[in-house]
Amino acid sequence: MSQVKPLFKHQQQSIDFGRGKPALLDASDPGTGKTRVAVELARGRIHADNRAVLVLSPKSSLRSTWFEDFRKFAPELSVQLAYATNREKAFQNTADVYVTNHDAVKWLALKDKKFFKRFSTCIVDESGAYKHYTSARSKAVNKIAPLFEYREAMNGTLNPNTILDVWNQVFFLDRGERLGKSFHHFRNQVCVPTQVGPSANMLRWEDRVGAEEAVAGLIRDITIRHAFQDCTDIPPNHEYSIPFVLKPQHRNTYRMMAAAGIASMETGVVSAINAAAVSTKLLQIASGAVYENEDTYHLVDTDRYEVIMDLLEPRKHSICFFLWKHQKQQLIDAATARGYTYCVIDGSISDHEREEAVRLFQAGFYKVLFGHPASMAHSLTLVKAKTTIWASPTYNLEWFMQGNKRIDRIGQDEKTETIVVVAEDTIDEKVYAACATKRVRLITLLEELKEAA
Repeated sequence: MSQVKPLFKHQQQSIDFGRGKPALLDASDPGTGKTRVAVELARGRIHADNRAVLVLSPKSSLRSTWFEDFRKFAPELSVQLAYATNREKAFQNTADVYVTNHDAVKWLALKDKKFFKRFSTCIVDESGAYKHYTSARSKAVNKIAPLFEYREAMNGTLNPNTILDVWNQVFFLDRGERLGKSFHHFRNQVCVPTQVGPSANMLRWEDRVGAEEAVAGLIRDITIRHAFQDCTDIPPNHEYSIPFVLKPQHRNTYRMMAAAGIASMETGVVSAINAAAVSTKLLQIASGAVYENEDTYHLVDTDRYEVIMDLLEPRKHSICFFLWKHQKQQLIDAATARGYTYCVIDGSISDHEREEAVRLFQAGFYKVLFGHPASMAHSLTLVKAKTTIWASPTYNLEWFMQGNKRIDRIGQDEKTETIVVVAEDTIDEKVYAACATKRVRLITLLEELKEAA
């Protein structure tokens, strides 16, 4: 049996900071070992009061991260994994720790208060899942939150879109003590409205200058933050974009959609009903296809995937993220044609298949792992890869930053690179730039929170 590695200095600092705190926000970067910290804090509480811990986590992390880390670092504790298929039975069993997915809170919120008396602690992993205070699962988690003596949230990407993303994550912890009990009051304080349409309610709320610094000051007393580069000495990661040039016919289809909201191809005609829909269609066309509906699409061009295959060829092991169904299929087809070994992780595979894909990839059996960021951007350690390729740029900063940390994390022993394929003179360039702007705002908040450490 392998020996358990000692805690890193920054992990011990986080444990010391969090011990005894009824509300704790761990905003440390992905890859810094936040889960180990949460396990140690939970272990201490369980030994002290013999009450259970509830963990709410992305479904993809239930077994591969939480179950395995409790087994490795606190083997004396019993852990129940509660999926949708066994949830009732799992919670009927006696255990020290219950690990379930984010949406399970809607089921938990229907339980009587007596159900929660056995618990002392609720840990929310990737608390951004509850950033929208009006969502059903956010309402559910806020209903059960007061029933726990200790509440802990973990998220290395607190405000991927706007400072407003922070409010409900903190409200879960302190019931409004720091950022207020009203989201709308908070919004009025940290954002300014801009009229974007004829109706009075057609507003875009933009962060005020200094909003990140102000919010950081209010939540600093419950927040611990460690930057990845400050507590690791792994080789650096280099991020850059690779230009992709549309062929004339591909460009003509793109221009038709941009000018008239309609694209005519040999296989059919696709139209967009408004400006937002046009933007989506332009992203699709730039990526090589355009969708009639969720399931039906028309291929426009496949050259982008040959560019990606050329990038993969000289590299031993890589991860490639796709955003669209057609991208998955085109990547598979192109890799098959070139004889590359590959595996796929997305929402269509089972948990067992996912775990097996990770195990075999880490063992070196596959040249490339194709994945959708919704299914594999969190928690996985994939340091066998040295390159992360994005088949298209994404607006979703959380996906982008978390996805890149699958290889740029503790355990990596070589330099790594992140490559984004961007179609020249298309909406791809705006998306990539928008993601960079969001990252500046995120880093501003996180840098302010580092003082807490």
